[in-house]
Parts: sequence; structure tokens; C-alpha cells
Amino acid sequence: MAGGWARDGAVSEQIEASINDELARLKARRAPEGESLTHCAECEEPIPEARRAALPGVKLCIDCVAERDGAQAARGGINRRGSKDSQLK
Repeated sequence: MAGGWARDGAVSEQIEASINDELARLKARRAPEGESLTHCAECEEPIPEARRAALPGVKLCIDCVAERDGAQAARGGINRRGSKDSQLK
């Protein structure tokens, strides 16, 4: 595959680096520890038994976790390639 000014294998290296960055971010997340709560720490709704069994140490209900994850989803990524305009200057 022609890569313009990029050297051979640069695209594969870029994809690999992006995957490794995401894997490192996922591994850095702390897993819940300890005993699970029977009620959510934020909204006081009961946490289903199946969720408590699947995730030991869970503290939040599914709705509160989904809301919290949605707020964190807006993280900025790294544009490794840059735009064409920045390459032309």
C-alpha cells in the first residue's frame, strides 16, 4: 500500500501503537475490591444479586455506572497523523 511520504510499515506501527495505548489505559483501571454493596452508593437503588455476583466489590447500580461512563467518554484522543494542512506548511 502506498503511504505517500511515510516509510514502509508506518501505518501498521501507528495502528499497533494506538492499540497498545488503549490496552494500557484499560489495564490501568482499578477493578472493584472488597464486598459488594446491596444498594447503590449514589442513588440508593438495590443492586441486583447477579451484578453483585459477577462483579465482586461493585458499589454502583447499572444506571449510575452508565451515567458515569458517559461523562468520561468525551476524552480527547491523539491524532498521530496530523492533518494534511499541517503537513503542507
